[in-house]
Amino acid sequence: MVKTNTRAVTTAWREFLRLESAGGLVLAVAALLAVVMANSPLAEIYDSALNLKLTVTIENFGISKPLFLWVNDGLMAIFFLLVGLELKREVVEGQLSSPDQIVLPALAAIGGLLVPALIYWLINRNNPQGINGWAIPTATDIAFALAVLGLFGSRVPPSLKIFLTTIAIADDLAAIVIIAVFYSGGLSTASLAAAGLGVAALFVLNRMGVRRLAAYMLAGVFIWLFVLKSGVHATLAGVIIAAFIPLKSCDDHSPARHLEHILHPWVAYGVLPIFAFANAGISFSGVGSGVVLGPVSAGIVLGLFLGKQAGVFGMTALAVGLGIAKKPEGTNWGMLYGVALICGVGFTMSLFVGSLAFEHAGFSQQAALKIGVITGSIASGVCGWLVLHLSLPKAT
Repeated sequence: MVKTNTRAVTTAWREFLRLESAGGLVLAVAALLAVVMANSPLAEIYDSALNLKLTVTIENFGISKPLFLWVNDGLMAIFFLLVGLELKREVVEGQLSSPDQIVLPALAAIGGLLVPALIYWLINRNNPQGINGWAIPTATDIAFALAVLGLFGSRVPPSLKIFLTTIAIADDLAAIVIIAVFYSGGLSTASLAAAGLGVAALFVLNRMGVRRLAAYMLAGVFIWLFVLKSGVHATLAGVIIAAFIPLKSCDDHSPARHLEHILHPWVAYGVLPIFAFANAGISFSGVGSGVVLGPVSAGIVLGLFLGKQAGVFGMTALAVGLGIAKKPEGTNWGMLYGVALICGVGFTMSLFVGSLAFEHAGFSQQAALKIGVITGSIASGVCGWLVLHLSLPKAT
């Protein structure tokens, strides 16, 4: 049984790394296509499609949102369901289950959270319109980051991939907490109570040993609907659902691992590219130097590029220097610095957090958000690739 679990975890890691790396390339194409369309004669079609209102109603109960928000509130809930499943697996039987394995990447992730937020705050502390975006440069896009690392193939030590992935997963966990605490508001007690009934149903299903995913998904849709109407961001429903789907069972079948396996390709090649296409399109018409060089854009760029590398690498060096943790096996300081740089590729997650931070902001804030995220992510990815190219062993 132990060998079977170990084999399943190893297979899950390989599948995860392969899909995330390839998915990052698809993400890049989707983002580029969005920028091209937003600055072409097709811009009106692009904007009209994203603002197309879709309504689903049953009697007097219904949801009416533009397509853009169906993507951000609906499809991204599926992404967070997958994140929740990955977190659960790693905590129970993976890289996050052992204190020895989690100490270094956890400390690195904390540094990569605090320093970018501090840089952004210092630049925008006197900017009441922009200060709400402090969390934007704290995120890491795991798909893009692994795509950069994946370009080097077998030159990359497995321990370095695990180190980067664990940092990114810790970043996702931090993002979940940040969204729940700082970007939820106008709470509806009645809707929260209804969502609570759905959570209670998930608890009962779990305790009864129900393994049919359909039962959990039915309760999950109910929870998502009422979380959406509660004022808490709907994507958090995905994490709640994941927490109750059984990971272990009396036989070799794991409902959680099975669902994770199903969702990976859909998220990597569908959900995230669609999100990138819907959120990355920025029209440069009317964008002046005040937006490009303004405090919001500068805070994001410097937070992602300087803050991430300083926080991740600085905390890593401090932990190793103090003897709190050891460097990942087979790595050197150049490799770790390269990883710290590509942690600044915030792209999808930074855009998502920014869409919440500036949900009701005007054109200038949205433009500054997208320009800052894209610029900071590209700078981090290119410099990270260069450092890794010089630090990794040459291909044989």
